[in-house]
Amino acid sequence: MKLEYDLGLSRIYELVINSNPCYAFLLDGNTLLQNKTVCAHVLGHCDFFKNNAAFRHTSRDMVERMASSAERIYHYELEHGRRRVEELLDAGLAIAEHVDPSEEGRNARRAAKERMYRQRLGQRAEPPRKVREPGPYDDLFALDGPLPEPDEESIPARVLNKDVVLFIIENSSALEEWERDILSMLREEMLYFWPQLETKIMNEGWATYWHLRIMREMDLSDEEALEFAKMHSGVVLPSRTSINPYHVGLAIWEDIERRWNEPTKEEQERYGRRPGEGREKMFEVREIETDVSFLRNYLTKDLIEKLDLYVYQKVGNDWRVVEKDWEKVRDALVASRINGGIPVLYVEDGDYRRNGELLIRHAFEGMELDLRHLEKTLPYFYRLWGRPVHLQTVVEGRDVTFTYDGKKVQRSFLKD
Repeated sequence: MKLEYDLGLSRIYELVINSNPCYAFLLDGNTLLQNKTVCAHVLGHCDFFKNNAAFRHTSRDMVERMASSAERIYHYELEHGRRRVEELLDAGLAIAEHVDPSEEGRNARRAAKERMYRQRLGQRAEPPRKVREPGPYDDLFALDGPLPEPDEESIPARVLNKDVVLFIIENSSALEEWERDILSMLREEMLYFWPQLETKIMNEGWATYWHLRIMREMDLSDEEALEFAKMHSGVVLPSRTSINPYHVGLAIWEDIERRWNEPTKEEQERYGRRPGEGREKMFEVREIETDVSFLRNYLTKDLIEKLDLYVYQKVGNDWRVVEKDWEKVRDALVASRINGGIPVLYVEDGDYRRNGELLIRHAFEGMELDLRHLEKTLPYFYRLWGRPVHLQTVVEGRDVTFTYDGKKVQRSFLKD
């Protein structure tokens, strides 16, 4: 981020960390007015971190954990070589977004930690048992007894598993223990950042709403007021080719405030709204929504027309606007925010073809994968799994499997 800022490719003014307490880092090149604005913006982020439901399971001591992770990685570099560690980090970061932050995923993480703990204890905690010498008819007597419990470790993985990273950590035969440890660090960090992916538009809109109101209350000089106006307009500047979360988020929050402050007679009679409830409604929405429900429930027809939102795609060699209907535009934007905007992948089989190969399925919902990105990512899956990797998805309406065997990526279309 700092490099992009130095090269003039981004407008980074601050970095705020969701911890307890929150930490914010200001660039020494900022002007005093920029730092005042940043402080006001950060207050909005901190309030959102502390009160939005998506952050309720966030680790508040992540700063200390990251410092500990950096120290462990440094020691692994000394022990195994910097090149090996960096190659593993490249592979891990390439797939780090494919985790499961749900309640089911948290239960799986707790179970995984318990298994790792038992493995580290080893069998030393359990005293050796005296085993009876086998008799000549034991195999016949065993037929009348209950079936033995299946060994958890020996069950082939054939159940869809959304936490691809955890599955690889637990089941890959190609990873050493130190490599599993590093992947676990990357996974924990990804889970820490996940709520921010789910609430990007809400969070940035909320912080922008509050920095705007806080700065309006400050006694700014004419020069400072002009500098702030230029800075704020740059932050909320709409883009023709992508969604600016500051711009869209701020517009929705202000619209919620206006609609609940000034409800129509029909809204008062039908929904029981009373004038002046705008701020109260904003705090309610801030607490319980994520981007998906926020956009679905509060991005109205009037807002879409005001913001001039549309759907565009490549037609032939040209990019063209293909949809202006407000409901379809809203639905397309909502779909783009599902799973934090990350494609949903599942592990379908960890012993595909009875050969220890990995089969991953893309949960296709109308949006194709970036094939160039896909073909560059499969070798990283192979590096971590150690056996051929297959990914099934949909391309141009047809089921297709991409396979990487350690040499090249191949694609095969499934028969209709």
